[in-house]
Parts: sequence; structure tokens; C-alpha cells
Amino acid sequence: MITVLYSGKGVDWEIYRKYITKALSAKGIKAKILQQSPPDQVDYIVFDPSGPVLDFSIFVNLKAVLSLWAGVEKIVGDRTLTVPLCRMVDTSLRESMREWVTGHVLRYHLGMDQQIQQQDGVWRKNVPPLARQRTVGILGIGELGSACAKSLSQLGFNVAGWSKSQKTIDGMTCFSGDQGLDEILPIAEILVLLLPQTTETHHIINAKTLAKLPQGAFLLNPGRGPLIDDSALLNALNSGQISHTTLDVFDVEPLPADHPFWPHPNVTVTAHIASETQASTAANVIATNIERGENNRPFLYLVDRTARY
Repeated sequence: MITVLYSGKGVDWEIYRKYITKALSAKGIKAKILQQSPPDQVDYIVFDPSGPVLDFSIFVNLKAVLSLWAGVEKIVGDRTLTVPLCRMVDTSLRESMREWVTGHVLRYHLGMDQQIQQQDGVWRKNVPPLARQRTVGILGIGELGSACAKSLSQLGFNVAGWSKSQKTIDGMTCFSGDQGLDEILPIAEILVLLLPQTTETHHIINAKTLAKLPQGAFLLNPGRGPLIDDSALLNALNSGQISHTTLDVFDVEPLPADHPFWPHPNVTVTAHIASETQASTAANVIATNIERGENNRPFLYLVDRTARY
């Protein structure tokens, strides 16, 4: 019998225990799912950064750490972690991100804010372009970015994507590298940020890159807060270079009550809700990787420690 240590939000413990137990049982794996255990008895850790585990070196028989987050920037550099680290890739993450991004893209494309806020008796006939006449740029076209791109492409949008290295994805024009970033920004009327957090992507949206976007562009960030230089974004909003931004992630969370994003008329804040791990489906991913580990097969969604994602 193996031991799986849950190191996550205490409020979620019971639901994760229930679903992980069920998923492992379905695979014929006998396991104890615990919140506390002698460190030398732990085989796997189910982890998110809000949990109690801070030092992995005490788990001398640990086989792998299975993250509940798609992003691993808060753990990938941990020097006490010497076993395989797997990120969460799950249908619920893709579905919820796709819905959040598609909803806000359509909101901006159709000019829904103006229609909702201008109920003042004045007949204004502002007809939006067709989706095929609008370009949506996505920085970061991994699991989540490519899922969003597919949905937007199916709606008719002209979708362009950017990544560090060149990719080929059906229904999307793909750019890469520094030159590719310079090429995608001027055509991105709506820009979506879905990059991982690395030293290379820190403040990738800054005064220089914001100035390359079309005048009056819209910006969505459901990716990582440090992708954006907040001061540069506020300046771009105040000048009209950026018409409006919807931000789901921030350098500091919860976003402080006195942060200038809250009262700004051209900023929409959502509370890190774009893509939340669902225990009912994440448990199957966890169980699959545990099964692979117990059968000496390669883990799925293994993190590249050099690339940091």
C-alpha cells in the first residue's frame, strides 16, 4: 500500500481525499490518502503552494510531486525538490480558461460594456465588425492557449499565437522569438496573455510592447500577474493606447484594496477565477500519474526544470 500526502488548501481536503481515493481504487491501487504522515512513509505528494509542505528533503522515499496547479513557478526552483515534478493538465482547466477567455473576447468584440452602461435614452447604432475581421493575439500557446485559440477560431476570429519556439497549430498563424513578438503585437486588436512565469516573460508587457499594439487595443491577462508592468499598463490605459483591460491574476493576491486597478474605469478585476482546478477531474490525472509511477513508466506532464515549466 502506498501513501499519498495531500499538501493543499485545508478547506479542500475532504473533497480531494474522496476523489483521489475513488480514482486510485478504480485503477486497483491501494493507497492511504493523508494530510499528515511520517515523512519516510510518503510515496507521493499532491501539492499546491498554500499547503504546509515547505521542505521536500525530509521525504526520503518520495517518488514524485504532483502539482494541483498548471503553473509551477512557486515550486520549480525549490532546491529541496529532487524528485520528478508534474504540473496539472486537466480538462477542467482547459474548459474554464476557454470559457473565460472567449467570454471576455466577445465582450470586447461586441462592445458590450458601452451597450450596458449607456442606457440613457440615446439611440447609438455602433455595429461591430465580424469576427473574421478582428485579430486576437495569444501570447503563450501551450495546453490552455491552444484550447482558447481553437474556440476563438471556430467563432471566426483571426487568431495569431506567439511562443518562445516556433509551433504549428491548425487555425492559427504562429509566431515565435523576438522578431515574432514584434510581428504579432501590431496586429493584435485583442491580446490574451497565457504565458508561464519565467525570467524571460517577467514584464513582457511593458511600455515598449504596449506601444506596439494597435491604438485602443484590449488586453486580457488570465495567465500570470508578473507578465505585466502595472505602471506601464496604467499609463497606457490613461493615454488611450489600451482601451480596456480585464485582469484575473496579479503580482500580489488578493489584489490590495488600495491598488489603482480597482477604481480605474477601464480596468475589470476578476479574482483569479479564469481557470480553477476541479477535484473531480484532477483526481484522475493524479491517479494516472501514480499508476505510471508504480509501474515504472514515465510520468505525464513532467516539468522541465531548465525551462521552468
